[in-house]
Amino acid sequence: MSEKVQKILVVDDDEDILTAGKLLLKRKFGQVQTTSDPEQIPALLAANSFDVILLDMNFCPGESTGEQGFIWLARILNLDPDAVVVMITAHGNVNLAVEAMKQGATDFVAKPWENEKVVATLSAAVKLRASRAEAESLKRNNRALVAASLATEHALIGHSGPMARVSSLIQRSAPTEANILITGENGTGKELAARQIHQQSLRAEGVFMAVDLGAVSETLFESELFGHRKGAFTGATEDRVGRLEAANGGTLFLDEIGNIPPHLQAKLLSVLEQRKVTPVGKNESLPFDVRVISATNLSRREMSDESIFRQDLLFRLNTVELKMPPLRERSEDIEEIAIYYAGLYARKYHKSDKAFTNETLALMRDYSWPGNVRALRHAVERAVILSETEYLQPADLQLDFSTGRAAPDGQSAVDTTGNDLNLERMESRMIQAALKKHRYNISQTAKELGLTRAALYRRMEKHGL
Repeated sequence: MSEKVQKILVVDDDEDILTAGKLLLKRKFGQVQTTSDPEQIPALLAANSFDVILLDMNFCPGESTGEQGFIWLARILNLDPDAVVVMITAHGNVNLAVEAMKQGATDFVAKPWENEKVVATLSAAVKLRASRAEAESLKRNNRALVAASLATEHALIGHSGPMARVSSLIQRSAPTEANILITGENGTGKELAARQIHQQSLRAEGVFMAVDLGAVSETLFESELFGHRKGAFTGATEDRVGRLEAANGGTLFLDEIGNIPPHLQAKLLSVLEQRKVTPVGKNESLPFDVRVISATNLSRREMSDESIFRQDLLFRLNTVELKMPPLRERSEDIEEIAIYYAGLYARKYHKSDKAFTNETLALMRDYSWPGNVRALRHAVERAVILSETEYLQPADLQLDFSTGRAAPDGQSAVDTTGNDLNLERMESRMIQAALKKHRYNISQTAKELGLTRAALYRRMEKHGL
């Protein structure tokens, strides 16, 4: 790869300065352009990308106020906020150059100048321009990566009452800076909710940093979150930035927060209160600016137990508490979720589009899904891979009925108490019981009930099964 050609622009009304500057600088830098007329600056900036602009403070004979220099400095920075401008001033006007630096100039050189000092000053300025360009490129790349990661993340799916309440709480809390605690069983979508909060927040262009505290050992907890310096402990072969510092300006998601031992909870609380972090092996504290979203599968009762979790830390983390409902409490969302993932995995595995049979949908609605949405997602993925037809059958899901059988509202499939003698409900329960007994095999179920397949389908449709 060829080395980038560095371009310098020299602006001065003294032709001798321009000639001397060009002769000096072209030995060190790739291209040097000069002009004695500052009115040409906008056109030159439009046509070129200069690494450094060497700008005189005065452009009229006898002028020493530096007013023209300040005016053109402001115009240059307006045209290019990242421009690196080095001012040229007389020895007696150093105070003017210092004022120019306060207004955005990078450095200054005094004339008559010393050649080595001019070259050294401009070399440093060129490096500054390169570092600014690199930082801006990293920002653009980071924004693109953030957008890409959010675009590929699975969304929170569902329009049931419980999910409507979740969406409403996210919309109200996301634009604030409040710390949020997300509770719920495994697989309910706590990280997806955290990402949606980040996406709808004022920090959306910043980084979303997730840490699974359940996978972080006690010995590495401080190093992981706070960072460490080289040699701080055995195995610390280089400096490492902690997650709190890496998430600066963005959102830090602490998953499985309930797994932190009490003595480490105290350290985390101290860091969050002070908004400063001290890497392991360092004495200097570093400020950070992050929004903390945490999640746990512990119950409210467990989180309220001081022997399990510090209540002052809980108070710090749950300014807003968001409870993710288990899938069994929003069974009306199951079909929408299943269809979404069937399409997703069909594309992933280059399969033709798959549809669900009525039996399969009925089975999924009645299953209790101990692993919640995560379990449903995996079941659909497995079904898409194994299915040899365009329809996904109950057997393709390979569900474990020993742990996941459940009837609506927690009732048994057949009411054996004789309390409910309503014929419609009794018929519905009987069909459900027969379907479960024969694992949703329509032919065997119909035979057990003394019905034809067509009659069974009509009754299933009638009862919404």
